[in-house]
Amino acid sequence: DVLPSPEGPVPSVSITEIRQYLRAQGIPFHDGYSCLHTPSLFTDGRQDQPPPLSASAPYTLFIDKMTGSFLCTATLAEGTWQDFQANVELRHRGIPRPSSGEPEEDTRRAREDARCIWDRALPLWELLDEDETNKTKAMFGISLVTDATLKRFGVRYLRTAKSLVFPWFSPRDATLKGLKLVRVEKKGDAIAYVEETLPRFDSYRNLFGLPLIGRRDTELVLTGWELDALALHQATGVASLALPRGSTCLPPALLPYLEQFKRITLWLGEDLRSWEAAKLFARKLSLKRCSLVRPGDLQPRPLEALNQGLNLTKILRAALPASHKSIVSFRQLREEVFGELVNTEQVAGIKWARFPELNKLLKGHRRGELTIFTGPTGSGKTTFISEYALDLCMQGVCTLWGSFEINNVRLAKIMLTQFAAQRLEDQLELYDEWADRFEDLPLYFMTFHGQQNIKTVIDTMQHAVYMYDITHVVVDNLQFMMGHEHLSVDR
Repeated sequence: DVLPSPEGPVPSVSITEIRQYLRAQGIPFHDGYSCLHTPSLFTDGRQDQPPPLSASAPYTLFIDKMTGSFLCTATLAEGTWQDFQANVELRHRGIPRPSSGEPEEDTRRAREDARCIWDRALPLWELLDEDETNKTKAMFGISLVTDATLKRFGVRYLRTAKSLVFPWFSPRDATLKGLKLVRVEKKGDAIAYVEETLPRFDSYRNLFGLPLIGRRDTELVLTGWELDALALHQATGVASLALPRGSTCLPPALLPYLEQFKRITLWLGEDLRSWEAAKLFARKLSLKRCSLVRPGDLQPRPLEALNQGLNLTKILRAALPASHKSIVSFRQLREEVFGELVNTEQVAGIKWARFPELNKLLKGHRRGELTIFTGPTGSGKTTFISEYALDLCMQGVCTLWGSFEINNVRLAKIMLTQFAAQRLEDQLELYDEWADRFEDLPLYFMTFHGQQNIKTVIDTMQHAVYMYDITHVVVDNLQFMMGHEHLSVDR
């Protein structure tokens, strides 16, 4: 995904302008948490003359307050703020809206593949015998999750791939839109969960559990993993959903589906990264309605809590409000300070896998810190920093590159070579395989080159942080970004 280029930056629209436009066009709206709600422009049949938008119509269209993008949950029509205005214009002229086209070829193929896998997968409780079912459940650590819960959420098992299969159903018409496959890999004593999605990573937007949410549900627990959502719902009966990419990011396209909830508790995992992510997501969702479960020994992730026989309802009741007043006492900070003392390793940041010596110097990558690398031209700054950033990116750190010196194609070629750890020029038949894996990294590039207006760059970075939950930005290099005539003044 490439962010907007400087020639045509995302025309930023403020919430005030959105409100003024809606009032001027006579479109009724409610002010929601992250979105404005209006009646949909897209739900009236195919009449020649669309009826006026009335305040009594269902408010199924959601406009993102930060970006102006919209989504209609009734028809799944979506687009930018400019698309919204264009549709309003067409409506005023009485021109029927162009019907939404067929899904793109890639999407259609992914859905067909998903359907084939789904048809081959078996419900877990229908395996050959009880022994196989119990072994499979034990392998995934879900022995205590009942068949009734698995049935309710529609979880299946694909024998050939030894994977659990989690469906993504459209909340509108319950059609199958995609799947997530999860398998277990043993690495010594530790076990790791390997995930694969159809469609691919960046267009997989499943809020697992969404079709089970009723219109009257006002409280929700957001988890970072499908198995956690199962455990939570079983133990507490509370509506619970799982984010498609865990605590890596919360795509803005999902916010409309979370608008109906007056109270959202974020319980994303058991490490400090999940805690940091929960604080970031709470800002997107509106701090007023969010509470956070702080990770700790007595508050592990929900599935672990179920397996340890802990009281999940009690843990939820103890969740901390996300919005702090401007002044706090030590009593309120006491638990956080204790958490930092217990988790000194995690507090130090995310360690580099490839640079043990660097870990001794910098301890790890921590958010909110600035690191400057200096060295003469040609000393290898870009080569080193691309490897340094790739290392973090492979551990799930959402990374934004601003390369002002070399173009993105060359930079991506360097990073792909480092990722594959071999010269792909000599083995072109392997290119697609490595490129597919590289494409799944949470890595984005700014499309600037040479000297830039600093405000445009900062605006692009802010947009990226909101859209993709970027937590690591690389600027290469400062001199090119500032332009050479600034060198004499204090930068």
